[in-house]
Amino acid sequence: MIGENRIKAERERPVNANNKICYRILICLTSYNNIFFGLRSYRFPCCFHYSDAMKLLMICATFPYPPSRGGTQVRTFNLLKQLSYHHEITLVTQKAEDVTNEEVGALKHWVKTLMLFPRPAHPTTGLLQKINRFSQFVITGTPPNVSFLYDQSIQNWLDEAVENNYFDVITCEHSVNEIYIRPHWKNKIKTILNSHSSVYRTCKHQLETKTSEDPQRDRLYLPLLKRYEKRVYQKFSHIVVTTEEDYQQLKEFNINSQVSVLPNGVDLDIFPYRNSDPGGHHLIITGGMDYVTNIDAACFFSREIFPLLRQQYPDVTLTIVGANPAPSVVRLGEEPGIRVTGKVPSMAEYLHKATVCVIPLRSGFGIKNKTLEAMATGVPIVASDRSLEGMEVDGKNTPLKALRANKIEEYVQGITDLFEDEKLRQTLSKNGREYIENNFTWERLGREYEKIMDLID
Repeated sequence: MIGENRIKAERERPVNANNKICYRILICLTSYNNIFFGLRSYRFPCCFHYSDAMKLLMICATFPYPPSRGGTQVRTFNLLKQLSYHHEITLVTQKAEDVTNEEVGALKHWVKTLMLFPRPAHPTTGLLQKINRFSQFVITGTPPNVSFLYDQSIQNWLDEAVENNYFDVITCEHSVNEIYIRPHWKNKIKTILNSHSSVYRTCKHQLETKTSEDPQRDRLYLPLLKRYEKRVYQKFSHIVVTTEEDYQQLKEFNINSQVSVLPNGVDLDIFPYRNSDPGGHHLIITGGMDYVTNIDAACFFSREIFPLLRQQYPDVTLTIVGANPAPSVVRLGEEPGIRVTGKVPSMAEYLHKATVCVIPLRSGFGIKNKTLEAMATGVPIVASDRSLEGMEVDGKNTPLKALRANKIEEYVQGITDLFEDEKLRQTLSKNGREYIENNFTWERLGREYEKIMDLID
């Protein structure tokens, strides 16, 4: 056993609107407990800390940096960042081949300890392999997308950490990480599942709306997913969901864990309010264009709605902005008036140039980062029910913040209204930005996440 005194002064990024620099002083007496697994040795720290600070263990199989990579990264990193100002964070994550050393170094800035494990390669997709994965799902009750990420080395490390009470709280940042949590742990440590969205609800809705990528598979999976989610939620002290709709789903499951709603947020430094309305007839669709719901939305709008708008506005343009566009999305760029950009340095810059942001999702559950980001930049929105889940944007005694559309004619009418009415654009722009500032900043949501941890019995 080795003891070591150390004082560390760390200069952090500005944390408030006045751009003041915050210094954090950590004074630690560190003792080490060496645990060996595979070819790796790890030392668990035991530190003195401020009376209200917690030692948090966050598990996220998806490497959560940079936050521009996708929805899981946005939510996980920004909550981690806010918690790091007041608590000691150990992050367990997996490194995929496309994660750079620079990104690893940047993430280390925000955590006390980064535990990095290799991410498994994607499973083969032959018929026999698919049959085997489905059989395992039936037998074990765990979906293939969860089981293939499992790493026994991570499990061994976690078992040791929990056994020796090294942490005050464990959070699983996305439901796929639940596989590492043993049911009896909630009797000795606070365990939180931060469920970004219900896989069961998403699968069910895709079948109902005929937007499923593989209907035959999903019909087989649906009852298994329902059984899986009901079982998994029981393991945790507390469940965190992003919308009221997901909260109601958990009530139907009749679980005995506490449940809270914590929406996604926006970094207002990355998505500033635009200086002016560009006018014109410029549309934008955003999102990761390798994700099935975004692919469907882009193709649906481009093929079914955009041609109708071109009849009314021959100069109308559509820019589809998002990383890793699927072949079907790339081909949309061959159509008149449509541009597919792929990944861009700044999503906000493209949003600022748009007259209207269209969010035509037909499936998917949970609050949508793309909706929050567009509102934050002040771009008027025409969006579907799925795109507006978890948000109050219209209705009696509610200031209008977006135009709702679910049918082709509703999209055409909503976009036409905004093209023709500058005052309506200004109303949506102003109301949307104020709504984000008052309800969806990561600073506010970080404080709410802390409260949830404090309230767990």
